[in-house]
Amino acid sequence: MGTTQLETVPEPKYWHLKTVLSDALDSEFAVGEILPNERELAARFGVARATLRQALEQLELEGRLQRRRGVGTTVAPPRVGVAVDPARHTWPGAPGDDWQPVDAVETETVPASVTRLLETAPGERVHIVRRSRVTNGQPVAAELLYVPSASVPGCSGVAPVSAPARARAVLEELRKLELEGQDRTVELGSARAEDAKQLDRLPGAPVLVVTTRYVSAGRSAAVAVSTYRADTCRLTFGESDAVALLAG
Repeated sequence: MGTTQLETVPEPKYWHLKTVLSDALDSEFAVGEILPNERELAARFGVARATLRQALEQLELEGRLQRRRGVGTTVAPPRVGVAVDPARHTWPGAPGDDWQPVDAVETETVPASVTRLLETAPGERVHIVRRSRVTNGQPVAAELLYVPSASVPGCSGVAPVSAPARARAVLEELRKLELEGQDRTVELGSARAEDAKQLDRLPGAPVLVVTTRYVSAGRSAAVAVSTYRADTCRLTFGESDAVALLAG
């Protein structure tokens, strides 16, 4: 990467630097190659390290770079297309579902945003099913599925031996309900510590958060909060609303 002094430009300096760095990634670096450290890069481009960090963060957000634990900042491979619910009228855990059950717990502690979507009363018990999704051997998403205990009464008092078995038991009970529909939102977020660990990312790394509300008997029967790696995932939506987000 050659030395380039940035001239005065009408756009923010970090944004211009991002463009310069992006061109260098295309011409001078291979996928997986480690970038020079921040001090070296800042010196080469004649910018403050704060400006450099802004540019690097933007490139990470766009999927051009990855920050890896114990390694540093590397050039990211092309994003992997990940289908988000290609079969719109199925419950989580139905045949063909790419998610793997990890564990399930029953609790009264639920985020307020989820409580509103579930339309449950404060303190009402809810099963939280943790699931993971792997593509080509790489973790790409983590999910928390919230299911009111009232929706799956058959799970009360059941204590399967293994953690995945607990999760499967809740999913099996949920599939006994008639699914009337679902709605979904997608937003950009930052990885929480627990999700970051599961996704092999650093806390605060950019992620895409897909929230899905499942409706049965005219009310919310479950809410799934799925966290996808923004650096490696290109989300696609099935059937008639096939849309690609963050095209790589």
